[in-house]
Amino acid sequence: MTESSIVIEELTGLNKAVKNIRISGQLDESNVDEKIQVIYKIFETTPKGVNMIFDLENLDYMNSKSIGYLTDLYGKVTESGGTVAIAKPKPNITDILQVVGLTQLIKTFDSMEEAKKYINENGSATTEAAIPTAPVTPVITTPVVTTPAPVTPVVTTTATPVVTTIPAPTTPITPAPVAPVIPTTPMATTTPVTPAPVIPTPATPVVTAQATPVAATPAPTTTPEITITPPTPSTPTA
Repeated sequence: MTESSIVIEELTGLNKAVKNIRISGQLDESNVDEKIQVIYKIFETTPKGVNMIFDLENLDYMNSKSIGYLTDLYGKVTESGGTVAIAKPKPNITDILQVVGLTQLIKTFDSMEEAKKYINENGSATTEAAIPTAPVTPVITTPVVTTPAPVTPVVTTTATPVVTTIPAPTTPITPAPVAPVIPTTPMATTTPVTPAPVIPTPATPVVTAQATPVAATPAPTTTPEITITPPTPSTPTA
């Protein structure tokens, strides 16, 4: 846990009830929830209209949650009619307060005397008895934007009646008669080709002349008989 301390004292010599709250060390996630409760207890014991000066001279660091607590304390004091001031913050703390816009709500001074003067002139002098209230643990931190979960609409579905369709009787389909295809052009009749008869040419007879033998002794000459046999004509083929 980081070291830090919060000391509360009553300021005297003023015509107003003023609480001087001195914060030192570092306020962070490890200690701020515990340490800040001592400040909230003031509202249980102090009359309404209490005024507060936050002396931050020795405060070295503050996180976003401590800034949220400081903002909540400012709201509670002003609602009860009191006044809040900040005195002597370090430069880094001043930068943090300016970035979050807290210096526009709470007057900030470089000295305690200036802060006391401001409270003395503007603070509340009411000393009515305070109404005891239960300790309040604020949960104000750096603003967080919460995105709501999408709502799923409830859709009521109406049942659709089931309609049974009775098929119509099927009419048998009678095939149409097919007309025969009649050729428009008659086919030509093929005339058989008769081959022409082959007439053979008669062969010319060959006449063989027989030589007359020469004898040493002349004999009576006998004329030989020559027989000429003509060739037989061939039968034409159809």
